[in-house]
Amino acid sequence: QVQLVESGGGLVQAGGSLTLSCAASGRAFSVYCMAWFRQAPGKEREFVAAITRSGGSTTYADSVKGRFTIFRDNAKNTVYLRMNSLNPEDTAVYYCAARPGLALYTNERDFNSWGQGTQVTVSS
Repeated sequence: QVQLVESGGGLVQAGGSLTLSCAASGRAFSVYCMAWFRQAPGKEREFVAAITRSGGSTTYADSVKGRFTIFRDNAKNTVYLRMNSLNPEDTAVYYCAARPGLALYTNERDFNSWGQGTQVTVSS
């Protein structure tokens, strides 16, 4: 497994932007499909975005499509989530997840490594 540490969360006003980072250590980062999930208070954890191990393909939840961008730097063992046009409904703990393989995974049951999460709060 790989160890994941998220950072970059915080408090932002509606309409603002944040970029989350997830630094990986352990096994070779480039073998992993990486994803972001989030969990709002009182709700189940949900998929946000995923990227293949090469970075060549990405996919997004409909709720964030066009506003969020996932990208990775395999030389830095880091995956990022750029979040624009934030709204209060984006308030949640954001988790980074990893799963080795070629495919683009979106189901949280597919991921076997998770970070501790970083809080994002969007004020209206």
